[in-house]
Amino acid sequence: MEAKQNKQKSQAPSSQRRTLLQAGALVAGSAALGLPSLVSAQSGPIKIGHLTPMTGFLGALGEYAAQGIKMAAEEINAGGGVLGRPLEVMSEDSVNPQTAATKAQRMIERDNVTVLMGEINSGSALTISQVAARNKKLFMSIGARSDALRGKDCNRYTFHVDIPVTVMVNAAGEALVREGHVKGKKIFSLTADYLFGHDLSRQAKRFFTANGGTVIGDELVATDVTDFSPYLLKIRQARPDLVATNLAGNQVTNFVKQYSEFGLPYPVAGFNLNTADAWAAGEGNLGGIWPTVWHHELKTPGSQAFVANFTRKYGRIPENHAWIEYVSLKMMAQAMNATKSTDTEKLIAYFESEAKFDVLKARPAYFRSWDHQLMQEAYPFTVKPKGQAKNKQDFLLFGEAVPAANQPLDSLAPPKAESACKM
Repeated sequence: MEAKQNKQKSQAPSSQRRTLLQAGALVAGSAALGLPSLVSAQSGPIKIGHLTPMTGFLGALGEYAAQGIKMAAEEINAGGGVLGRPLEVMSEDSVNPQTAATKAQRMIERDNVTVLMGEINSGSALTISQVAARNKKLFMSIGARSDALRGKDCNRYTFHVDIPVTVMVNAAGEALVREGHVKGKKIFSLTADYLFGHDLSRQAKRFFTANGGTVIGDELVATDVTDFSPYLLKIRQARPDLVATNLAGNQVTNFVKQYSEFGLPYPVAGFNLNTADAWAAGEGNLGGIWPTVWHHELKTPGSQAFVANFTRKYGRIPENHAWIEYVSLKMMAQAMNATKSTDTEKLIAYFESEAKFDVLKARPAYFRSWDHQLMQEAYPFTVKPKGQAKNKQDFLLFGEAVPAANQPLDSLAPPKAESACKM
């Protein structure tokens, strides 16, 4: 027995040496074939595939989005990166739904991105989410708001950051009801003719009907329309009590400017207006009640620091898409650090655990486990009395956060019983 054990011991070094030589040959072979080695895979950058519209009717918002996520990446990398590795954000113009899908697939196959992030156009977000699901890659849909993305078109690989259509309608709608603009009133709507606009119109009609209003007209408007005079004539003929817009991007800016020039007396409100588009409309052209997901006047220390740093870096005040991209990358970094992994399944499990995230608001946010929607505060806003604005970006008047501090964060969101989401 002892002789047999001595023989095994004498063979062990030779066996170990063969194993090491085989491993070395495998690594060398991988390098020769152009395949990434294990070492470089663990120490190289974590690649983030970022898609957002940088041209077209949402292009101005996409510029803020790209700046926000870039600033977050620089801050994270300055602090040591994630898991000791730098983040490399690869931002591209998503252009349209078909192009967005093609670029998302290329980022996965050619660029080997760890996750996909971004988007504002709901149609493009849908095609990216489908690519993500087919490839089993995580997609954080940051700025798209269509209810359908969280409903019938949901999938377990996609998480949604921006407030959905239902929250936008409820946030502004409750303020409209309080001001007496809904019950017993005739409402004329204009709707952006794509996925987001259709969702917004459907939910707005539902809200108005439930609160005693009557929608007497709803005109579909192509996303490339810049001349609203035909629609203004229809509004004048309809003589509504309220004009409600379900428009998007620079559509809203163009409409409110032309509406003001046309001199119609009917109040205007809407369920979608990003602060950059409101600023572009200008004081004197904008009125009514609108919803937003964030604004630069929030008095939390985190928001104030973000605004100061962004303004110092880019020479302009951040718009809500700059903020939302910034906090989204910070949330992704938190998930990777908490799980000590970039593995898709581990990241999904972390987000579904309803972990809390600091989104620079008064209350922390969390993703609902069953539809992957971020639960967070929103805000209604209107316009200051003329003459009170200190500068061209100071004429908006923001209301208190909704839901109120004593209400659950999901109180304005679609409940599970009404959702078509099936993961």
